[in-house]
Amino acid sequence: MGASLRSLTDDGRDLVVPFGADEVRPVFRGAVLAPWPNRVVDGRWSLPDLGSASGVEQQLAITEPARGHALHGLLVWASYARTGGSTTEEASTLQLSARVVPQAGYPFAVDVVVDLRLDETGLTTTVTGTGLGDDPAPWGCAAHPYLSAGTGRVDDWTATADASSYLEALGDRMLPGDVRPVDGTPRDLRAGRPLAGVELDDALTDVRPDPADGLAHLSVVAADGRGAEMVWDPAVLPWVQVHTADRPEAELDRAGLAVEPMTCPPDALNSGTGVVRLARGQSASASWTIRPLRGA
Repeated sequence: MGASLRSLTDDGRDLVVPFGADEVRPVFRGAVLAPWPNRVVDGRWSLPDLGSASGVEQQLAITEPARGHALHGLLVWASYARTGGSTTEEASTLQLSARVVPQAGYPFAVDVVVDLRLDETGLTTTVTGTGLGDDPAPWGCAAHPYLSAGTGRVDDWTATADASSYLEALGDRMLPGDVRPVDGTPRDLRAGRPLAGVELDDALTDVRPDPADGLAHLSVVAADGRGAEMVWDPAVLPWVQVHTADRPEAELDRAGLAVEPMTCPPDALNSGTGVVRLARGQSASASWTIRPLRGA
């Protein structure tokens, strides 16, 4: 369901906040977000260069009622079919597939394939969208895991990410504003920020790749140096939503750090920023890896 990552452990230690096999998935934990991540303001959008749908105002169903937006795409509650997978001494793989069908607010068809590979380095997820229709389909995707350092909760951890800017979120409805520098704000994770008392729900950008591997890194680490890290190509996923999971429910509140590498920013179906147009047979892919940090 939603190609959701339900659990990932390293030597018995959680790397993501898990949920039960018979539990309704809480707060989008581990879901794949497609064909757009984050919010579409008021569920209304239009874009050029979409064939017969160019410039046509579309109205999506409102799936974030408290703020009045369409949230996290169209497949988070969809059933995926298992279409491949194998296990060897080196790795286990799994392939899941679903289809976005033309519907109110998104009159396009897209095949979505999620490939997972688990090996000694961690769990790598690759999401591929392929256009199926006569009109180019607007496309974006993201991950939605809640990273865990394995013990404690958000207030016990330090987060590190080399991102120098963030997209302003205005008011209670989190309407997208200007891109601003993180300097002097709680969003500055570049030197490692203890998360005790820090509330974040921000789209970070201008993520500098690590010179050693060319990838973006975001980690959460406990006092013993153990934790979890997410890595991705910032050229493909130039945005990352970071959320400290501040919730009214005691069992959900600050249980993990949502780390959501995104191909495009909030409300991209209006701004057009980072949105790919998938012509018939054209594909776009994005990958990310979650791996353990084992301390000294």
